[in-house]
Amino acid sequence: MERKSRWGVRAGLAAVLVAWLLLAGIGGPTVGRLSEVQENDNANFLPKQAESTKVNTESAKFVDSAALPYFVVIERPEGITKPDQAKAAAFLASVPTLKLSNGTPIGDYLAAPAKTVIPSQDGKALMLVVELNGDRAADVVTEGETVLFAVADTMRTSIKQELLPTGLKVYVTGPGGVFADFVVAFGGIDGILLGVALAVVFIILLIVYRSPILPIAVLLTAVFGLALAALVVYPLAHNDLIELNGQSQGILFILVVGAATDYALLLVSRYKEELHDYEDKYQAMRIAWRASIEPIAASAATVIMGLLCLLLSQLGSTKGLGPVGALGIAGALVASMTFLPAVLLAFGRRIFWPVIPRVDHVHARDVVDSKRLWGRVSGLVGRSPRKVWVVSALALLACAAFLPTFKAEGIRQDDLFLNEVESVTGQAVLAAHFPAGSGTPVQIIAPADRAAEVVKVATGVEGIASAAPSTSGAPGVPGAPPKVVDGKVLVQATLEPASDSPAATKVVEHLRQELDRISPDVLVGGSTAINLDVLKASERDLRVIIPAILAVIFVVLMLLLRSIAAAVLLVVANVLSFGATVGVSALVFNHVFDFPGADPSIPLYAFVFLVALGIDYSIFLMTRVREESLSHGTRPGILIGLAVTGGVITSAGVVLAATFSALAVLPILFLVQIAFMVAFGVLLDTMVVRSLLVPALAHDIGPRTWWPSPLSRRP
Repeated sequence: MERKSRWGVRAGLAAVLVAWLLLAGIGGPTVGRLSEVQENDNANFLPKQAESTKVNTESAKFVDSAALPYFVVIERPEGITKPDQAKAAAFLASVPTLKLSNGTPIGDYLAAPAKTVIPSQDGKALMLVVELNGDRAADVVTEGETVLFAVADTMRTSIKQELLPTGLKVYVTGPGGVFADFVVAFGGIDGILLGVALAVVFIILLIVYRSPILPIAVLLTAVFGLALAALVVYPLAHNDLIELNGQSQGILFILVVGAATDYALLLVSRYKEELHDYEDKYQAMRIAWRASIEPIAASAATVIMGLLCLLLSQLGSTKGLGPVGALGIAGALVASMTFLPAVLLAFGRRIFWPVIPRVDHVHARDVVDSKRLWGRVSGLVGRSPRKVWVVSALALLACAAFLPTFKAEGIRQDDLFLNEVESVTGQAVLAAHFPAGSGTPVQIIAPADRAAEVVKVATGVEGIASAAPSTSGAPGVPGAPPKVVDGKVLVQATLEPASDSPAATKVVEHLRQELDRISPDVLVGGSTAINLDVLKASERDLRVIIPAILAVIFVVLMLLLRSIAAAVLLVVANVLSFGATVGVSALVFNHVFDFPGADPSIPLYAFVFLVALGIDYSIFLMTRVREESLSHGTRPGILIGLAVTGGVITSAGVVLAATFSALAVLPILFLVQIAFMVAFGVLLDTMVVRSLLVPALAHDIGPRTWWPSPLSRRP
């Protein structure tokens, strides 16, 4: 009977492995296709009730199709010549005939005929405006290449052949050029980012396990978890049920690799413990799996529910990250608790080669009071708990004191990239020779009978260079009557500061206040207004989502640990850790890297990852502490739990920090800042909060840590 049962288990393991191999075969290619369903336009992320969204809807009625402009900026510092103007005009006339890689002419994708060549007042530059039909920007030209990128790339190729040999400096910039450069920046996200993350994790795991086989099994677990997540994310994003952008895709990769590796470390560590007590690998795995599933599932549930709180966001990009990240964590959990145990059992003890665990009844808790690192840390906490937690808390508070200096009011598009990008250089050249807001006007929707008044008020606002109503022909044609649609007119105003700068945002905010005095029906939109509405939505999200995440985490911890006091302790400790991380980040960003600021969504993203992920390590610690406390009492249980979990949790923290650091390989300011904040914060949680603050404070409080459970009344 036992023999038949064993064969049944083996057949089940084989079925699990085959199922995962088939799933990976289908899901693997889907991971590479996620970039096809990305949406990276701020305008599409705002709620319908945002003022700029309403203007987008109304302004579309004044044109045949939504336009996404490319600005071709031509510069000759010593002065533009007539031959230069002729060549620029000839190039502009040729743009509609230029063919994309699939043989289709650019003209098929344009919103309007190419406009005239616009000279600068200083006579040193020309500007050409090419308007792409925004509704077709995401159409696929060839596999992995959209119209948005293909048009910019084709124009740049033609420019190299036709204009650059004449000594002119030419740049393709504007919204179309910037988005095209984003495509290039995120182009390596499928291969480079995932490759770097896996390589970093592999090296760390080699050091941790000192085995060449086990790290491969763990990495396969992470890759298979990502494949499972991609199989669900892709169709949801393709059918517009969730929003996926380049940033959330990169974060998805990192979340899955980091979480799967963390869960694997915990399961493998406990399995290895049990192999020292049991000859039968199946029995050892059964005990290890049962002991690990509760903290791992609780950890995953905490992160998943924390991420799903992002659904409360008003921004589609932030809202989209919630289910995308949650599906990634779910994939990591399922792979870690099914595929990995099957692989471990398939290889048996040999998977730990060359350091193969034998039945010797050497227990991990024997490290307590030893001269090993975590035995010493445990001894320090046991000898001077109050001194340890007070010093740790004061150090964290000192770091958190710099939190108010963190700048997250938004940044210019020029500052989004950390490497030299043509569209950024072009924006600087454009601003040097034309009004900085040229080509990206503020759009004002107003009642037709108030058009003249709106123009007068707008031109009187400091920071507005000019304003004119859209006419039946081109905007601002002298003497032409305004174009009226449904009793409304479109007024376009040119900003003096760059349209994507914080200064321009303040101008638009002031403009809205002035125009509200004319009529509440006057609406202000355009790209600068979109940035303003994104900033306001981000501020609102912080006020709403952070309390929601804290409430979710508190409930999960309370149910897991059967204690209100322990849940409060862990939440407060992790919030303090988050404050310290933001404070240190402010110092580093402002005074070391000299970053110009940060995206307004950075604090929220950092909070989600640091608190939801950082609580993992406290969960791993305190579930083991509770297990040991049931047998040895609270204070001895704390010291045993700290010593036993010290090595594996520290390894998990280092892995997750290193994994998030991989985001820094993409030259995008947002991702580099997230990489630093999460990596530093995770290490702070691992080395200080979980190792010193939490165990020392719990040791000082004693059994009351478990209040109101019966364990709080035991000595």
